[in-house]
Amino acid sequence: MGIAFQADARRTFGKRRIAPRACVVDSKQHLQTFLSEALEELGFIVCRCASAESLGAALGTHFPDIVIFGLSAGGMEAAGALETASANGFKGKVLLLGPAASPMVTAVHAYGEGLRLSMLPVLKTPFSDRDLRGAVSDFIPVEAPPAPPVDAAEALEAGWLELWYQPKLDSKTLALHSAEALVRLRHPTWGIVPPAYFVPAETDPNFQALSKFVIARALQDWRYFVTKHGRIQIAINLPLSFFRNLGAAQLLCQMLPKHAAFDGLIVEMNGAEIAEDLSFSNELARTLRFHNIGISIADLGEEWPTLIEADEFPFVEVKLDQTFVSGCADDRLRRAACRQIVDFAQSSGARTVAEGVENRDDFLVMRELGVDLIQGFMFAKPMPAQKFARFHIGRLEAPA
Repeated sequence: MGIAFQADARRTFGKRRIAPRACVVDSKQHLQTFLSEALEELGFIVCRCASAESLGAALGTHFPDIVIFGLSAGGMEAAGALETASANGFKGKVLLLGPAASPMVTAVHAYGEGLRLSMLPVLKTPFSDRDLRGAVSDFIPVEAPPAPPVDAAEALEAGWLELWYQPKLDSKTLALHSAEALVRLRHPTWGIVPPAYFVPAETDPNFQALSKFVIARALQDWRYFVTKHGRIQIAINLPLSFFRNLGAAQLLCQMLPKHAAFDGLIVEMNGAEIAEDLSFSNELARTLRFHNIGISIADLGEEWPTLIEADEFPFVEVKLDQTFVSGCADDRLRRAACRQIVDFAQSSGARTVAEGVENRDDFLVMRELGVDLIQGFMFAKPMPAQKFARFHIGRLEAPA
């Protein structure tokens, strides 16, 4: 399945369906990485350059809509890069980062205007995510890509798929405990695409291949994390239907690392699926626990009383869905539902995870209720594996 978009929307900033392109120019690798990741989260496709020489090649191959200059190498290097942009006929926008009152920043900005480049107002450093979004807001598409922009088979074959990781933190100490792996698609035209636009239906033949990719990549990333930064437990998302295929459970068990630091794998499954077939779910959970694989009940919604009333509970984790967590500080009914779920999980020997924690009041309620782990944008968004590794080591090195 090819890419679908409206031809008349291709070149309309703010409304077009194709992702905007940015080029980050700075001599320091860590600043390139920081800016690139921040821009990717805003929907940009990003290339990086360390010098004026590499910028010339990027302008001819990447065709950026905006070039963003850090000034780590000094004003003369930045002026040279602006000359390169001008000589290559660059018609996009130019954004400089730096202290607004700096004579160097002022001089470079004026030099760019003298070269007839389209200079945006300087983005003052230090800046927040909101400041960066405001500076590049004219380039951010309003409309989401149509569903699906590409099919799973094409994405798998092209190598566009990757896993991003959202940390789960200990509710009492806020120490990093584990992470949930979430599949993303990095498309050469659309940029970062969320699962809703490419994950096929469970009846699609490509769904099994996608599930196997998630397993293999998560375990590969786990080896990278543990080798570089220490042990970490990872959770992956697989539907109950995956395990109805002959040999699926055995395949998963065979793929597990034979490593002393391996603390087991968590498989998150939809609570409604589990409630619909408790007999099969319970048998599967009991079997997988012998192989150091635990099932987590995720997206737990209205079906939670069915699970609480079950005769056995072989699941290792219960995730409180955002529909219960969000606003619980001001909603007595939501808070009561969360308390019942937490009490039941504790009595069954399962840990609890509050999902979708986005503000301090809800976090404090979850901690007061005795929730074990916290996951949500208040603490960290999903991030690529390398960025998560830096987050991981930062947490390990943080003072107690």
